[in-house]
Amino acid sequence: MALKLLLILSVVLQVIATVVAIRLIRATKYNSVWILFIIALLAMTATRIIQFVNILPKRVEELTPAFIAVIWLGLVTSFCITVGVFYGRKLVRYIDRLILQRQLTSKRILSTVLRTEEKERIRFSKELHDGLGPLLSSAKMSLSALSKVDRSDADAEIIRNTGFVIEEAIRSLREISNNLSPHVLKEFGLARGIANFVGKASDMHGVAIAFKTNLRPSDRFDTEVEVILYRVICELVNNSLKHSGCQHCTLTLDYEAPTLTLRYGDDGCGFDPRTVAGVGMGLSNIASRINSLNGTLDITSKRGSGMQAVIVVDLTSKGDAKR
Repeated sequence: MALKLLLILSVVLQVIATVVAIRLIRATKYNSVWILFIIALLAMTATRIIQFVNILPKRVEELTPAFIAVIWLGLVTSFCITVGVFYGRKLVRYIDRLILQRQLTSKRILSTVLRTEEKERIRFSKELHDGLGPLLSSAKMSLSALSKVDRSDADAEIIRNTGFVIEEAIRSLREISNNLSPHVLKEFGLARGIANFVGKASDMHGVAIAFKTNLRPSDRFDTEVEVILYRVICELVNNSLKHSGCQHCTLTLDYEAPTLTLRYGDDGCGFDPRTVAGVGMGLSNIASRINSLNGTLDITSKRGSGMQAVIVVDLTSKGDAKR
């Protein structure tokens, strides 16, 4: 009777180990070695059941010493395997926690880098605007004063040309300052900032860019979300204008609490996302920025068929609150 109980215990331990191992398949990413291990556990469980069925009608006196030794060895084996599987589960969960912590650390580092980059952009933009801007304006005023004095035609032409150069320098300075830190985005929000950028890009390159959104002028989000999405859109549009040879671009931005969805497409030459990722097209930069918001990026394209990008950002992690 004791041997039968030992064999039942062995079967129970084997079944427990098999169930725990099967539940770890997803955690082990369907590893082939782990699947083979589960198959071995199932075979061992079947062996224990067969042994139990064989000794069920027999008395202990009818069992050979070798068979009894096999039962004891089976019990020890089942116990060791069960303990090993439980420790394996503990190890898998520990590794999962390490991976999660590493991912969170990477996102924190990336977020810190992006915030630092944006602060430097703002600082540099302010120094250009407040430092170099007044100097150029003063030079323009001085030239205006000189232009009122009677000069020879040659001198007047030089003054006019110099004034034109200073005007272009002031215009370029404003454009650079705005690109570094878009004032429209800061003051009026994401929708207005994107519309302003899209309008300038369309006029400058002669490409039709259609922008639609359900955002209202009063809709404001976390500053980090607005800045990163604005930079991503700028990157997408600039990539299309520089590399695709497109004639039309479409851009939609929809907000359905707590999700912001961005859809972008062009009718350019297209590309293979697997071969250009991180090689001059800025896709890795875009992916990194979206990843810092815990968002998803899906890019589809092929040669001669343009490209489409879908970006989804769940604002729950950012408090799902408008400012």
